[in-house]
Amino acid sequence: MKTYKAVPRKTMLTSALLAALAAPAWAQDAPAGQAPDPATLDTVQVTGIRGSLQSSMNLKRDSQGVVDGIVAEDIGKFPDTNLAESLQRISGVSIDRTSSGEGSKVTVRGIGPDYNLVLLNGRQMPASNLGNGGGGLNGSRSFDFANLASESISAVEVYKTSRADNPAGGIGATINIKTLRPLESEPVISLGLKAVNDSSNDNLPRTLQGSNVTGELSGIFSQRYADDRFGVSLSASHQERDSGFNQATVAEGWATFYGNNTTDWRALPQPGQGYSDRITNRPGPNDVYGRPQNTAYNVNGVQRQRTNAQATFQWKPADNVTTTLDYTYVENKVQQQRSELSVWFNYGPGDSTWTNGPVAAPIIYSEDMTNSDVSMGGARLATKTDMHSLGFNVDWEVNDALDLSFDAHNSQAESQPDSPYGSAGVLGVAAFVRGKTTVDYSGDLPIINIALPPGGVQASDALVTGSVFQNSYNKSKVQQYQGRGTFRFADYSALDFGIGHTQVENRSASAIMQRNTWGGLGSPSDYADDIWYADNMAKYFKAFSGHSDPRLTGQFLVFDFDRLIGRAAQVGTDADPACPTCYYAPTEYSEDIRTTEKTRSAFLQYRTTFDWSMPLHVAAGVRYEQTEVESSAMVRVPTGISWGSANELNIVYAPESSFVGGRGKYDYVLPNVDLKLDLSETLALRGSYSRTLGRPSWTQIQSGQSLADIVRTQGGSGSRGNPGLEPLISDNFDLSLEWYYGEGSYASAGFFRKNIKNFISDTVVRENAGSLHTPVGGAYWNEALASCGGTDMPCIRDYIFTNHAGDPGVNFTGVNSAGQLTGTIEGLPTDPIAGFDITVPANQHSDHLDGWEVAVQHLFGQSGFGVAANYTKVKSGLTFNNLSLGDQYPMIGLSDSANVVAFYDKNAWQVRAAYNWRDKFLNGIGGQGPNPNYTAAYGQLDLNISYAVSEQLSLSLEAINLTDETMRTYSRHTNMLRYATQTGPRYMFGVRYKF
Repeated sequence: MKTYKAVPRKTMLTSALLAALAAPAWAQDAPAGQAPDPATLDTVQVTGIRGSLQSSMNLKRDSQGVVDGIVAEDIGKFPDTNLAESLQRISGVSIDRTSSGEGSKVTVRGIGPDYNLVLLNGRQMPASNLGNGGGGLNGSRSFDFANLASESISAVEVYKTSRADNPAGGIGATINIKTLRPLESEPVISLGLKAVNDSSNDNLPRTLQGSNVTGELSGIFSQRYADDRFGVSLSASHQERDSGFNQATVAEGWATFYGNNTTDWRALPQPGQGYSDRITNRPGPNDVYGRPQNTAYNVNGVQRQRTNAQATFQWKPADNVTTTLDYTYVENKVQQQRSELSVWFNYGPGDSTWTNGPVAAPIIYSEDMTNSDVSMGGARLATKTDMHSLGFNVDWEVNDALDLSFDAHNSQAESQPDSPYGSAGVLGVAAFVRGKTTVDYSGDLPIINIALPPGGVQASDALVTGSVFQNSYNKSKVQQYQGRGTFRFADYSALDFGIGHTQVENRSASAIMQRNTWGGLGSPSDYADDIWYADNMAKYFKAFSGHSDPRLTGQFLVFDFDRLIGRAAQVGTDADPACPTCYYAPTEYSEDIRTTEKTRSAFLQYRTTFDWSMPLHVAAGVRYEQTEVESSAMVRVPTGISWGSANELNIVYAPESSFVGGRGKYDYVLPNVDLKLDLSETLALRGSYSRTLGRPSWTQIQSGQSLADIVRTQGGSGSRGNPGLEPLISDNFDLSLEWYYGEGSYASAGFFRKNIKNFISDTVVRENAGSLHTPVGGAYWNEALASCGGTDMPCIRDYIFTNHAGDPGVNFTGVNSAGQLTGTIEGLPTDPIAGFDITVPANQHSDHLDGWEVAVQHLFGQSGFGVAANYTKVKSGLTFNNLSLGDQYPMIGLSDSANVVAFYDKNAWQVRAAYNWRDKFLNGIGGQGPNPNYTAAYGQLDLNISYAVSEQLSLSLEAINLTDETMRTYSRHTNMLRYATQTGPRYMFGVRYKF
């Protein structure tokens, strides 16, 4: 391996810098055994925290443009077990975490994961994911770093400014993950073992818990042969982790209104009307307020098994030729089981107290209920993601002036169910004993209080209701060919050139098996009492204040998922016979999107240095990209709407689906200029301009339209795409000053601006979606409404069944355990046409994003102590206006961030404490219309301690989320909760031996 040094003010070494910059980011380093270039210096192997930070500083100092990175502390020892958690230490980089608290995806300079391009050794990687909760269609291009183990990673480079020789697709950054190469690293044989204890596993009901201690095994073999002409490296790791997370949720979101709304039946009554006398501090006429659809607590047990393996073979048939063949394999299996306690609201009468405007949210909210459902459903998710990548590379130094390289790879990632229940199986359970229901939303944890009969919820009251089993699938294939070269002129200038072809095929498919017996399947007597056992939610939320509030109704029933499914499959009536096949995921897809994206590219880049009193290094280039899109989609054909339970109406579909197709094409010229002025030996001023593009998500460019299966009284939702969408185009400007004032020490400050056009944002359009008639607002409904005196959904259904059973569209089947009448009510041709909120992507707006990055790294002489800190401030006009209920086009993921790392690295000891903070940010839009979902500011402290017993043996101890932080997501007001999540600290003890 070779390291490029800073350029002194000498003409001879000016050529050295040019040669260093000539190597593209993904090219192999200069072959071992070759006569040293004047620009390079053989690396002195410096390991540990200090060595990693020094190498990262050299990468930043010597690169073209603004580049940050992380270098492994030693072969097989990356700073963090999770790559995303390592990347968050870089200025401007923040991460999205899974519900169980593990780093997953990255945002760079306010640009979300879909618009950051991830490369593995310079090659575009396929990204496969399943939708939220393992169900639905997924269109994300973002790479999930949780799939990739860190043991075989030698470095990660984050290119914040674009270069002509970088593949297009990253507006925020291009992230290149570099793996071990045997001819470029010291020979090593090592074995690592870790024991992992995730404290969140202990904070679960006993039937959801996994093992308290799980293991991780990793190994690396890297050797050279035949006088360093041939090299082999093999690496593998297997990790098992059992964890959990617990959430308080308003999963269905908030119905939002202006205070003067008089047309939507879900809105609060106006002063002097209805139950307005029970409303305290009612929202004003110009205020925006929201009413909840539901509120719940849930507990989740998660088990994960991750296997990574990589084999790399390098051969030098001649001194000037190096060939590399490599194969990477990834498998990530995740299983999750959930139990919950939830209450549903009907926007009916009740007492409430509200905050002041202009955004008003409930402090206390209640609705009157009689024999309504206490929902205690469960879910089981099981998914598996595989990735295979095979690549071949040839580097040929033709002569002193010309270098050529060729690279080809074929990669595939596939995510699919790993259980007969599909990728996500949900089983509804309820006891119809709920009276008046009240929720206090004023604290970090919402306090649910339910009026229950004496003794609370009993096993003898419980029965299965509806169920949903989903089969989701996502597959991505990348075939890429790259040819490139560098020609060096006699004046030490250089010309980089190259062409490329990339074909990406993406398939996302889903199917649903749904049994709409939400009013109850059979009666409680159909289920043995010992299927259930009682538990209390309050004890699983101890990280939140309020968990011990005496008002909290936490009693719920946990059940044996397999046993209850087996019993539910046997329960039926004459009107609704037993259905064993209803409790397994369907094998045939009802939605299927297949998209092919072909891109041809070419680039030229000229680099030179003006050897003035303050040397000026210039790189100017241009890249041409032409992309063709072809998409076909199989969509279900809706035929009607059926009302099967109090809160839910369901779409009825034709038995056969149909395919629709579409095409798109775009091409762009992407220029770039990078300037670096050496003000002195230690001070550098950089300036860069580039144009970059970010491609639309796969669902944004899909053909066809899909509707959500469940329709509410206010209507339904759905989505459609447009293959003709243009990519985002960003003109990027960077200016930074860097001061390298000591060994391993530097300070930097930079300003960046991105002018973005063709901005794609999901806008919600209200449409009829095929003229589907809904019973809501029809003749039966209006007649019942007058009799019930309001929108009491169970009352309206009972009235229709009592007075119109057997009439057109009314199918009465019986009485459930709560005394409510059951059956279906179909939309008739004379009923109103249902409205649907259709999410549609559009190229509509342009705006800008700008920000500042400040970083400092300081080593305190030879004491072993050091500190690294950075802060990023971003600002954009692409923000969400909480006072507007219309369509908006905000930037997802925009936030400030900061990091502080303090460490000690001397002799046998290495200690690192790292604190990462991310400010509040918008993580998406949704939840009953165009409502914002904000993630609250979050900070986390991690600790890593290692001790070298000998040159061969080292011990380590890691603690993640040491202070047991919680995460919170909310809508327009902090009281308008979406998700409050508790995980817990994670501890790892490791042993590593180098042979």
